[in-house]
Amino acid sequence: MAATASSSDVSETRALDGVLVLGAGLAGLSAALAAGPGPVWVISAGPLGTACSSAWAQGGVAVALGPDDSPALHARDTVAAGAGLVMPDRAALLTAEGPAAVAELIDLGAPFDTDSDGRLVQSLEAAHSRARVARVKGDQAGQAIMQAVIAAVAAAPHITVWSGARARRLLQDRTGRVRGALIERDGQLISVTARAVVLATGGVGGLFAETTTPAAVRGEGLGLAAQAGAVIADAEFVQFHPTAMDFGVDPAPLATEALRGEGARLVDRNGRPFMPDHDPRGELAPRDVVARAIHRQRRTGGGAFLDCREAVGEHFPEAFPGVFAACMAHGLDPRITPIPVAPAAHYHMGGVETDADGATSVPGLYAAGECASTGVHGANRLASNSLLEAAVFGRRAGRAAAAFEASATPPVAAQPAPDLPDAALHDLRRSLSREAGVERSAEGLSRVLAQIDDLARTFGEAPTLTAARLIVSGALARRESRGAHFRTDHPAPATTAKHTRTRSGSVDRVEACPSAAPATDLPPGESPPCSACLTS
Repeated sequence: MAATASSSDVSETRALDGVLVLGAGLAGLSAALAAGPGPVWVISAGPLGTACSSAWAQGGVAVALGPDDSPALHARDTVAAGAGLVMPDRAALLTAEGPAAVAELIDLGAPFDTDSDGRLVQSLEAAHSRARVARVKGDQAGQAIMQAVIAAVAAAPHITVWSGARARRLLQDRTGRVRGALIERDGQLISVTARAVVLATGGVGGLFAETTTPAAVRGEGLGLAAQAGAVIADAEFVQFHPTAMDFGVDPAPLATEALRGEGARLVDRNGRPFMPDHDPRGELAPRDVVARAIHRQRRTGGGAFLDCREAVGEHFPEAFPGVFAACMAHGLDPRITPIPVAPAAHYHMGGVETDADGATSVPGLYAAGECASTGVHGANRLASNSLLEAAVFGRRAGRAAAAFEASATPPVAAQPAPDLPDAALHDLRRSLSREAGVERSAEGLSRVLAQIDDLARTFGEAPTLTAARLIVSGALARRESRGAHFRTDHPAPATTAKHTRTRSGSVDRVEACPSAAPATDLPPGESPPCSACLTS
């Protein structure tokens, strides 16, 4: 781990009469663009586009544009995938604002694939009832979108970017209102006060030994928000992408779900397709179903491979250049050999709870993107809704933060949160993948929770430990299986969908929501949505 700033010395204090954005993925940069014309400072761990999951996204952006599609159908699919915990009004907002958000990305220069008539080419992905995923060169959507947005940020006179920096603590006044953040840059601590703070620090993938996300994305923003008293919702719901490429590298390269949308099959080591044994929807079953099927195949020795030979074949280099390059770099030609795959931590559905404009329970603090719980993902994110959510809710959070009433109350002096040493983080990652991964049990979760407590006693309550504790304690409290959360000791879903919510940094119960509304138009076996979601 790089040297960190002293625990006590603040070298500089700066005042910003504008919005401080922590994080520089699509959500953070969308917020920064929307928060103008007042000044905005963006805090980025590395050069723009290098330390965020957005640039690694392959599949594309889900948006209802086809003649047989509509935002209402897209919202319905989103609600169904979320296993009872999606807020229908938020899903409707996301899908209704989706076309305008994609149009804005196109205006910024995002080169989505188009047909000869100039219409977006849209692909089918798992759990979508229509082909509605807009892509860029097969698997280049995240990188291409980020390049366009980064160019817009560079040209925006109101935005200043601090690269090589990270937040070490949220600053609050005596009432708890967020007034800025302690920023570490070049080994020095800088106290920055601001009108409002937008948290856009990404997910928790780096807390797991098997992940598809940048290693730096390990829940620090989630932990800082929890330490500031923000309500955290449904932290136990971590989505494991079924088809990370199993080449033994960290992080694992991703084989986009679009490959299965094109007809690629999951086979065992003998070449036999195994998904029909698990779900009639086969390879296009929801991600949690496919991830568990692959996990069990590997556990029983059958192996799991993605066979793209017939579905893509000789077109691989131009159809999916990113996946093709990753395979070839590891000595495998996917045109002639199936790709070994394994589930890996990919996306966090839980996070800092927000309203429709990104406001958290703590005044002055907004959140957007993967670190936020906006109500649109529930227990199982619908494929390719993540970039859409980042764009839609990032803009909404930026506008709301810019309009937040400034305060003259100074923040209370604060110390930076402790860091977790590399060796301790390594051990924690292995434990989380083993005990809080695709399949979980009370015995395993209790072991890793005890490990987290031991690490906190030794090294202090690092934000990464707070984030890990939220995930594990939420999984222990949720004595059922729902969406991406599967308990081997409680394999059935509860009859009513309920949330976990906490302000304490740990979860000891699943919130007793009011009785759920009657199930209408839900797939067989799905629980009705939480009625608190229906009315919030």
